[in-house]
Amino acid sequence: MPDIADTDIIAPHFKRRLSGVTSTIVQLVPRQVAAGVRIATLGPGLPPDLPKIRYRQLAGLWRPLPGGRPRIWHARRNIEMLAGIFLRDLLRMKLRLLFTSASQRRHTRYSRWLIGRMDHVVATSAKTGSFLTVPHTVVMHGIDTTRFRPAVPGERPAPSARRRIGCAGRIRHQKGTDLFIDALIALLPRYPDWEGEAIGRVTPEHEGFAEDLRSRIAAAGLSDRLRLAAETTEIPAWYRGLDLYVAPSRTEGFGLTPLEAMASGVPVVAGDVGAYPELIVEGETGAVVPTGDLAAYIAAIETYLMAPERARRHGENALTHARGNFNISNEVDGLSAVYAALAASGTGSRPIEASAETGE
Repeated sequence: MPDIADTDIIAPHFKRRLSGVTSTIVQLVPRQVAAGVRIATLGPGLPPDLPKIRYRQLAGLWRPLPGGRPRIWHARRNIEMLAGIFLRDLLRMKLRLLFTSASQRRHTRYSRWLIGRMDHVVATSAKTGSFLTVPHTVVMHGIDTTRFRPAVPGERPAPSARRRIGCAGRIRHQKGTDLFIDALIALLPRYPDWEGEAIGRVTPEHEGFAEDLRSRIAAAGLSDRLRLAAETTEIPAWYRGLDLYVAPSRTEGFGLTPLEAMASGVPVVAGDVGAYPELIVEGETGAVVPTGDLAAYIAAIETYLMAPERARRHGENALTHARGNFNISNEVDGLSAVYAALAASGTGSRPIEASAETGE
């Protein structure tokens, strides 16, 4: 257990349910620690190997760090912003409050009230930043490009195996699983050398949705080439078995799966949601299509099915792009710059000299 006296950054996590915030913290915090950031998590629902302080240690926040430096409370949800405001403004603890926003919609009045009381805000993409009404710094998410990597000889199926198209995410309408299935039902009969698989958890309330997709696949006579499969803990290996990845979400905050696929050497066809248009280089690492447009998905996917060499070439481009621009170390460095500037700043939500990508 870290000593609160040796902790500069607190990353609260106040929900047990697995979410994108959970994934971000699980991937990011170990890299921050390795980079020398004195950070600890607080709250449930996180792996036991992450550095974690207990609630009773919060009393130590009344004592500032050496030199009177404030600690930074890095919130990612409304409830965590509210807790930070309580600690700073009511209990008078020496804290600077930082919020990371991944939302791509107009914030509620309550959320705007909370955000307005932060000392600074980070947006995970330029589009996310466009929905903020306060100064902010863009720090895009990154991924572990050693964990997500291309296949080496022996990791791919035999040369005679079909080429594979994948889609990952919870099986539900919001994630666009039906768009993926319907596009491949239209395409696979014309391209017998390809197959598809959508992996993800089916929650009880979406079992009817999943069963309808299975029925459509069976009615098309494609049960041996198009599957819904349970989510896997071996997701990096799963990406390495793909030749094309499709991200058909109808709504998304940021969306890491295209980056995971590209870092695995796989081109991506995605909808115009989340940060996807900022991640994919059109015509070089994949394609971005209008959100929810089945015909556009069919057309974009078919360009790869009819020309596997295009998929291979765009996969190579995707690998270079992901490694050069979206390594998680870039995110660590970006946040470290924000932390340093915020710790040296006065109170109040105002611009900080942390990045060239600071918006108003």
